[in-house]
Amino acid sequence: MPLLDIQDLTVTYRTRAGDVPAVRGVDLSVEAGTMLGIAGESGCGKSTLASTVLRLQPATAVVTGRVLVEGEDVRTMRWGPLRALRWARASIVFQGALHSLNPVRTVGQQVAEPILLHEKVTERQAAARVGELLERVGLPARRATTFPHQLSGGQKQRVMIAMALACRPRLVVADEPTTALDVMVQAQVLDLLRELVRDMDLGLVIISHDLSVLGTTADRVAVMYAGKVVETGPADRVFSDPRHPYGAALAAAFPTIGDPASRLAPRGLPGDPPDPMALPPGCPFHPRCPEATAACNGAEPALLPVGPGRSAACIRLEPTS
Repeated sequence: MPLLDIQDLTVTYRTRAGDVPAVRGVDLSVEAGTMLGIAGESGCGKSTLASTVLRLQPATAVVTGRVLVEGEDVRTMRWGPLRALRWARASIVFQGALHSLNPVRTVGQQVAEPILLHEKVTERQAAARVGELLERVGLPARRATTFPHQLSGGQKQRVMIAMALACRPRLVVADEPTTALDVMVQAQVLDLLRELVRDMDLGLVIISHDLSVLGTTADRVAVMYAGKVVETGPADRVFSDPRHPYGAALAAAFPTIGDPASRLAPRGLPGDPPDPMALPPGCPFHPRCPEATAACNGAEPALLPVGPGRSAACIRLEPTS
């Protein structure tokens, strides 16, 4: 049984201007000891998808489908079981540690909070666990008495990871965990995440718009566009041999270091993602797709198998059995 099993998930935000479909019929799963990457431009539904794992979406959101964490549907849980699940069985590393940490409490107090809330331990035992967690993520235990403003961006991100691991969850969702970090610190954080997945047999969902992050970190990748998954497969194959035109456009947008041709002539993607309240007919990518035909204006293509362990949603591809 997968740690996380998302089935036909839809999330729609109700606003004064009308309903905004942020996630439209997504199916995904994550096994223990693996990393699933979710890629796509801003506004494609990545963070909304992440928030549903712990039922953190606002009251204006209408959610349908199933979000199973170790076989239990988070969407229909009562408050007590849901509160017990958060941190203890599934946790999240929020985007932007600077805005997620409380500036007037030490990092030790903040890491200890879920431990004291979910486990029957003394404050001294919790403090000892905090020291172990900080050292596990590459920080000295003495940093527990430090306030967030006294830490660098990479150190704050490590504190967020330590907090996510505080109650030994099986599933961790990392929403843009390396945003605003320099290249060297980003590499250190990614190495840390890979090590934690391997050593602790975690299931990790890592969300990023940076394909280089996912290509070197994740085992599998799901590419999202306009609230739907348009391609899935092994990370190295999705970026080296993309099957969907959108996946190909994302991969081509990053120049290859040391390759003058790609550096001098980067292949960007013109235009912007569609307004979710006014999606075009047929394939939502076809107005920007360099390979679009008149047939792309018909029914929206379904996500179908297009090879071993791979799926894509494009009428140009022949489904495989």
